[in-house]
Amino acid sequence: INMGILTYIWVFTYMLFQVIERIDDTLALLNLACMMLITFLPYTFSLMATFPNNTLGILLFCACVIVIGLIQAVIVLYGFSCPFLLNEHIQMSENRAYHRRHILKVIMRVPVMCFFASIFSFIFFQLSYILLAIVIFMPYISQSLKWIRNKAIDSMLLYTYHPNEPLSKERVEAFSDGVYAIVATLLILDICEDNVPEPSRVKREFGDSLVAALREYGPEYLAYFGSFATVGLLWFVHHSLFLHVTRATRLMGLLNTFSLAFVGGLPLAYQLTQEFPHGSRNELEAIQISCVIVFFAGLFQLAMWVTALFSERETLHPYVRYGGREHAFMLAKLALYPCVALVTFFSTCLLSRFSASIFHVMEIAVPFAFLALRLLVRVALAVLRYLFCWRWGPGPRPSLTKDLRMLP
Repeated sequence: INMGILTYIWVFTYMLFQVIERIDDTLALLNLACMMLITFLPYTFSLMATFPNNTLGILLFCACVIVIGLIQAVIVLYGFSCPFLLNEHIQMSENRAYHRRHILKVIMRVPVMCFFASIFSFIFFQLSYILLAIVIFMPYISQSLKWIRNKAIDSMLLYTYHPNEPLSKERVEAFSDGVYAIVATLLILDICEDNVPEPSRVKREFGDSLVAALREYGPEYLAYFGSFATVGLLWFVHHSLFLHVTRATRLMGLLNTFSLAFVGGLPLAYQLTQEFPHGSRNELEAIQISCVIVFFAGLFQLAMWVTALFSERETLHPYVRYGGREHAFMLAKLALYPCVALVTFFSTCLLSRFSASIFHVMEIAVPFAFLALRLLVRVALAVLRYLFCWRWGPGPRPSLTKDLRMLP
């Protein structure tokens, strides 16, 4: 919920400052107040998660979102009151009032939903969480309802929502990099906070030997380095994906948000994998939860790639399109983490006694798999080329690109 609402606010802020291209001191201060409240949202969400049956967390979260919406509404009103701050298209438009009314209507949807969520928190607080979850999908629900209404009025109207509508690729990358940086920071804070022995304990229990004291934290260090490697490699795959993307779309942005939501769960996975006694049922379940988090984080990245392939001429560089020289390597790179996480999950089901060892081996082996991936893909393509050339027999040999397209 928190990730979805933050993404919604981020997208609207980006769109808002496409309309308001110039800022003065007043707008700068208003935006600063808005950013300050946005940074407070994770704390209020933590209160909600820690005390799910207490209405105070929901009220604080909703109050922050409502005030953020009101500040953004003031930014819109102030911007339209000073036309020289707007972009040239809006300045020259004769329908500035319509644009202002439309932007205000869009911006107030989330605060209104949060207002109702805060009211229902006193009556039936479960409904408050449902309303907050609906906010994530509000743009898609709104477009769907608009399409249904237009169809009912005039059957000749066309569906106006386009999943392939472009997004700013640079903004998507910047937002994603910020999430990965925060996740890595949380891992560092976790290892620093709970895994530094107290000097008095080292002296009392380990004869003042720091090396002996640190041996107790071996599993924690292993979990930390494995989790950090996972975050780093998921970022590397994300970077590789957008390195080959020429244009992002709204659907890719939604899938990217889902992937980042699971990436944000990796610090939780780190804590879970080293929290419970070795060999216990809780440890097995924690490791399986970690596998699920890694699986979906990688799966939504793979889904972005598949989405880009449907409109590859507009979204991908030529050399990574279907049949291109880098296409198979990119597909293997994106599929590696979902496949490994899935195999690890079922391996822990069958060999529950060795679940921790299996999970840590997976985390350590994946970086080496990335190093060998290009070689393995080249070998696989060479085998395919040999098989298809053998199938076609002597004579002119079709290219590998044509071979791949002829696969049944």
